[in-house]
This record gives sequence, C-alpha cells and structure tokens, in this order.
Amino acid sequence: MAITVKIPAPLRPLTQNLSEVALESAATVGAAVEELSRRYPGLRERLLDDKGGLRRYVNLFRNDQDVRSAGGLEAKLSDGDRLSVVPAIAGGR
Repeated sequence: MAITVKIPAPLRPLTQNLSEVALESAATVGAAVEELSRRYPGLRERLLDDKGGLRRYVNLFRNDQDVRSAGGLEAKLSDGDRLSVVPAIAGGR
C-alpha cells in the first residue's frame, strides 16, 4: 500500500529536505506518523503531544479531509492516499 505524505517547509529539515515521503505500509494515520517518526527522528515531537495525540496547531489531511473529523489517528488509509501535514498559521491584526 503506497501512501504519499506531503511535508511542509518548516518540517523539511527533519526529513532531509524532502517535500514528499512515500510510505509503503500504513493502515492508519497513526501508523503513518509512527513510520515517519522512525525514519525521521524529531518529527514525532512536532506532530504529537506528550499524550500521543495530534498537536492542536498541526492539521493532517487525508486527501482533502481533515483527519480530526475522520477518526483522528485511527483514520484508515488506502493505497494511493495523500496525507498532508499542514501547520496552523496564526497572526494578523
């Protein structure tokens, strides 16, 4: 099962400057995060909080759907899915 994970620019130093990472086997979003964490040390701390949940300022999208509304880290992944890591942006006036 091939899953493509899109990595945002702020996290690319942790992934050897790769903008996309291919995962061959990840049945759930959580499994994908764990596989990324094994390959790229330091990434887990940026994505998950100390309780193992998704940090509130990090958004993960499976294709075009926010995983928070699709089962969170337990959301199922299928062959060909794209998982996008999107850091929340705050600011303005």
